[in-house]
Amino acid sequence: MIRLGFGVRTLSRTRLSISPAMEAAKWLQLAATGRRHPVFGDPGPAARGVLRHPDVALVADLIPPTWGDYMPDLLTPKPRAGSWKEILHTQIAEIEAIGQDDVDTQVLSVAVAHWGRPPSPRVRRLAESGHLQRRLAAGLDRFWHETLHDGWPSLQSVLDNDIAERSKVVAEHGIGRMLDEIHPRVAWNGDTLTIAGRHDAAIDLSDHDVVLAPSVLNRTDLMFQFDDAQVTVYYPAHRVGATGHRGSAELTEVVGTVRAALLGDLGVARSTAELADRHAVAASTISYHLGALHRAGLVTRRRDGRHVLYRRTRRADALTELP
Repeated sequence: MIRLGFGVRTLSRTRLSISPAMEAAKWLQLAATGRRHPVFGDPGPAARGVLRHPDVALVADLIPPTWGDYMPDLLTPKPRAGSWKEILHTQIAEIEAIGQDDVDTQVLSVAVAHWGRPPSPRVRRLAESGHLQRRLAAGLDRFWHETLHDGWPSLQSVLDNDIAERSKVVAEHGIGRMLDEIHPRVAWNGDTLTIAGRHDAAIDLSDHDVVLAPSVLNRTDLMFQFDDAQVTVYYPAHRVGATGHRGSAELTEVVGTVRAALLGDLGVARSTAELADRHAVAASTISYHLGALHRAGLVTRRRDGRHVLYRRTRRADALTELP
């Protein structure tokens, strides 16, 4: 069990934030290890294809083969305050600026101890030459834009809703209640946050900021990162995989493409033209995907004057657990 001592000062500096870098790292892990997400299914040919890019392949070399094993913290810097674009931009910049001592420790020492094998020759060569940071930053940035950019609005919708729900708990019951409900393995006893697991440690966080980061693509895992630069607890966001429809053909068809972004945006009725403008996609492409969603029974359509308005169905709500 990990025991995190907070204290009043740390509690006052605890905040919620999304982490685009973590979403990208976990989606890349699925693609690199040939696994499927229990809700979103196969990462798809686009994710596997971009793994062939040399910079993305370097990131994949640092992804552990076992899902719950150690992943170097330098790949997922603590999210700073700001919009998701600002957070992603800062995270990529921080990967590129990571100190050589941290590279040596995390890549050439800790990862080896956890995995029981040395890093690949190309990782070691770049790490020792001081060029690994720049290549990892470019690789994660490229993977994010190639695989998650189009579907990000639907993922962000779930993340933002999770933060809103937990912020409401803080407003109504206090931050202690929110911390106690963050995950079944987490408990709050008034000044200490305990995380049940195979590791045993007591850590004083009195001089640290703490970030609680919901994750959509991190399956059901709880992750804790701690070093001199960051304390981040990653937990599964609400409304991800709460239904029994995880293996449905409809969900596999929809999620992970432009259709996922459309589905996440159709909690209110919208026209083809409005969706094309909001998602920067050609109207003809939007119309094609809406047709597929309608045939699958995941959106309704009705005419309103000169426009046809589309909206997500209750079936789609149940399948995806979108807010």
